[in-house]
Amino acid sequence: MFFDTHAHLNAEQYNEDVNEVIDRARQEGVSHIVVVGFDRPTIEKAMELTEKYDFIYACVGWHPVDAIDMKDEDLQWIEELSSHPKVVALGEMGLDYYWDKSPKEIQKEVFRKQIQLAKKVKLPIVIHNREATADIVEILKEEGADEVGGIMHCFSGSPEIAQECVNMNFYISLGGPVTFKNAKKPKEVAEVIPLEKLLIETDCPYLTPHPYRGKRNEPSYVKLVAEEIAEIKKISLEEVAKATTDNAKKLFGIN
Repeated sequence: MFFDTHAHLNAEQYNEDVNEVIDRARQEGVSHIVVVGFDRPTIEKAMELTEKYDFIYACVGWHPVDAIDMKDEDLQWIEELSSHPKVVALGEMGLDYYWDKSPKEIQKEVFRKQIQLAKKVKLPIVIHNREATADIVEILKEEGADEVGGIMHCFSGSPEIAQECVNMNFYISLGGPVTFKNAKKPKEVAEVIPLEKLLIETDCPYLTPHPYRGKRNEPSYVKLVAEEIAEIKKISLEEVAKATTDNAKKLFGIN
């Protein structure tokens, strides 16, 4: 059974058929899904899905691209939600230097506040990183994020950076890009990072794995990510499925 640790089933791309998408995931052996909310509307939708499906959990936080929009009451609301039994992590949080909607200093401030909150409520964190690796690693160290640990979501960095993150109590999560023929770094990471520190995800509706690249992604495709990791590591699909599911349950505190 597969655990999709990062899905956006709360995205508008699923407005018409989210229930069918979830049914397909179950048919493909997906046992758990974490839906990630990163602003008011997506958090509300993520919480609704957790109420409706017993195998869906929520991760709540504030996206760095929208850091400029976050108010004190939003952070307070996230803190209130953190005690909900189906909220298993805070995020996605981090830094995004690709889009320039939110100034870097505001992104950093919002990122630090969320790490501090995670330590207060004792939940792991899910990290979004786009073209900001050095600053993210520095902030994680300065804020003592290893105390709660978490996930480097859809990791695209080098094996060396991946190992540095593992040393800080983070799991490395691989998604669709590991299946891309020209994706050298994710394949190297899959090879060198031990199975007990790996997770799988779709980040759907984005980053659809091969051979569906260019189409809408969905949780049922997480199996393709697991298959690629199994091939790279020269182990069985069952081993990858079991280890990554066990890792996710351990991190998220799901029995």
